[in-house]
Amino acid sequence: MSRHAVFDGLRRLLTPLAGAVATPRVPADYLDLFAPLRSGTHRARVVDVQPETDACVTLVLQPAGRWPGHRAGQSVRLGVEVDGVRLWRSYSLTAPPGPDGMLRVAVSAIPGGRASGYLVHRVRPGTVVGLEGPDGDFGWTDPMPAKALFVTGGSGITPVIGMLREAIGRDLLPDVVVVHSARAGEGVIFGTELREWHRQGRLRLVERHTATDGRLDAAQLSALVGDLAERETWACGPNGLVDLVTALAEEQGRAANLHTERFRPVVTVAGEGGSVTFARSGRTVTTDGTTTLLTAGEAAHVPLPSGCRMGICFRCVVPLAEGAVRDTRDGTLTTAEPGGAGYVQTCVSSAAGPCTLDA
Repeated sequence: MSRHAVFDGLRRLLTPLAGAVATPRVPADYLDLFAPLRSGTHRARVVDVQPETDACVTLVLQPAGRWPGHRAGQSVRLGVEVDGVRLWRSYSLTAPPGPDGMLRVAVSAIPGGRASGYLVHRVRPGTVVGLEGPDGDFGWTDPMPAKALFVTGGSGITPVIGMLREAIGRDLLPDVVVVHSARAGEGVIFGTELREWHRQGRLRLVERHTATDGRLDAAQLSALVGDLAERETWACGPNGLVDLVTALAEEQGRAANLHTERFRPVVTVAGEGGSVTFARSGRTVTTDGTTTLLTAGEAAHVPLPSGCRMGICFRCVVPLAEGAVRDTRDGTLTTAEPGGAGYVQTCVSSAAGPCTLDA
């Protein structure tokens, strides 16, 4: 072995150690340098990155320790460090538990998305990411219905593909119709697999390409699926699409047979906007009434805790020291209590005037 190779090997070994010594750490952090997947850690190693479209990949993950198991349709939270800020995002599991012990997660890059952009375009096999979950109750009913309808848009197909793969793998797939919307044919995530199942007669696939067909409406959906009222229905995708399916189900009196999954919370009421000060970080940003405190903090490189980003998991709760914020879902106003004892969910709250968070 050449002298250059020896020095290069030492450099790669000692560089992370030098960084560790120069940064305040606890003993467990030093163990992470040598055994990031040791038992008891909430992490996973990226084993493979499989392109699905130009903006979507499947990450094959090896979880640390023993995985508790999951159901098709559920999601996990992945944690990545981007430009020195730890970001957590939820992504759908696209396959049922397999004998290889690996997890398969689909990630679509969204415009301006720091975490999704990193995972789709920059992550490589061998990368270690944070892993938490599984979460969610979006999945097959028990018993499985005789007839099923899936209405999906864009990356809304990702939890559904896991459900379909599970049923097909167990030869349990019922009478299934999938109505899927994407901008164009080449942008259909898992399009090849869905079209092959359609060709084989395993399911009926109806593709809608919004660039040429326009957006789906209630009349078109009813015409495409004549027995819609007889089908257990799952809807996942943009809020507008989920709202459409929800309204139609309520109109037909079958809301109990509808299951929905949203990737973003519905902003029903905007706050007034204002300056948001992050006391511990010493940073202040000005936001409008539709920008959540979590989004504002991440843009300012403030390390805020987060999880589902839907106001469900309560991982994003932080103390409100001063001022007031408004819940974007229902308009509830929360005002700081004397002594700063009040708490708010940053992922579903926006500024209602100047406010200060203890973060």
